[in-house]
Amino acid sequence: MHRAGVRGTRGAGVRPAAVSAAALALALGAGLGVAPRPALAQALDPAVAARFAGMALACVRKEYPNKIAHVLASDADVRPPRELTPAFYGCYDWHSAVHGHWLLARLARLFPSAPFAVQAREALETGLTPDKMAGEMAYLAGEERVAFERPYGLAWLLQLHAELRGWDDPDARRWATTLDPLAAAAADRLREWMPKLAYPIRVGEHDQTAFSFALVHDWAGVTGDEAMLALLGERLRALYLADRDCPLAYEPSGQDFLSPCLGEADLVRRLLPPERFASWLGAFLPAIPTSDDGGAWLPTAVVTDPADPKLGHLIGLNLSRAWMLEGIAAGLPEGDLRIPTLHSAAAAHREAGLAAVSDEHYEGGHWLGSFATYLVTGRGRD
Repeated sequence: MHRAGVRGTRGAGVRPAAVSAAALALALGAGLGVAPRPALAQALDPAVAARFAGMALACVRKEYPNKIAHVLASDADVRPPRELTPAFYGCYDWHSAVHGHWLLARLARLFPSAPFAVQAREALETGLTPDKMAGEMAYLAGEERVAFERPYGLAWLLQLHAELRGWDDPDARRWATTLDPLAAAAADRLREWMPKLAYPIRVGEHDQTAFSFALVHDWAGVTGDEAMLALLGERLRALYLADRDCPLAYEPSGQDFLSPCLGEADLVRRLLPPERFASWLGAFLPAIPTSDDGGAWLPTAVVTDPADPKLGHLIGLNLSRAWMLEGIAAGLPEGDLRIPTLHSAAAAHREAGLAAVSDEHYEGGHWLGSFATYLVTGRGRD
């Protein structure tokens, strides 16, 4: 995802039209504090969906600028990105290329008749070929690459696989089958690593375990991987269930795009039934008020320079906080007094985040569309 110090030009492809913050709020229900469900795709303005799709189409085959997390074992490993990882070389880095493909699959699935769906399907057809997957497999298996894109990129790969597996479409089934070996390799790498974790990784960037575990959990649910669900359940109990008093007041750090505290709560609600989750949440985040305080308990993140590759992360934080808050609220029993407060905070973060999603700067344009799409389509709750 997130680039270092380069201001790139916009790539070719569908040129997304500018959409005002007010239009986004209206189209996406921000003023109501209620997220549209995937089954209600009509609630998402097709023009907004086209805008996000255009951001991914502009970068999935845009090779440069590029930041590769690449371990060289010899001179032979000095090659351009398109040769190292032939499917996922665009969008500045590997994980952004992966979730750019996910965005295209997600929106083409929800808007099959939209004009952008044709180009989205063409991009998936071009990227997800047996030859390119063989190249990705070879790279992943390379010497000294055991930690490659672990856990964030591998988790997004599984999310792409889940999207294709859940899509009732002949092309999607074929693409999913093509992706099967790479998804299995990613899952196996995570399976091998997770039991070795003595501690969770509580940061606001790529290495955070909570968000990646949530993506893996949702993949396992779609694909029916009971062994992975069992492993995640054991790891969640060992790493998270004893946690208390998460220091939400210390968030955010200056370049977060994920919330450590909210990410953990959004993960745990996937494991516990509502009544137990409500009790756990009271001990873990006791600062959540039971009546609206005007958002003082969790102000939106302030973004001073959206063109800065690290400071701009905070746009993504507002987006991810919104979906995490919505997920936490969805995990509570009906009538819980914290639900309206959570919805109110989610709406504020949703509005702030979506208003800042733009292709004006490649620093954010190569990844924020995926975060916006994850939020507005309710992906973590369907």
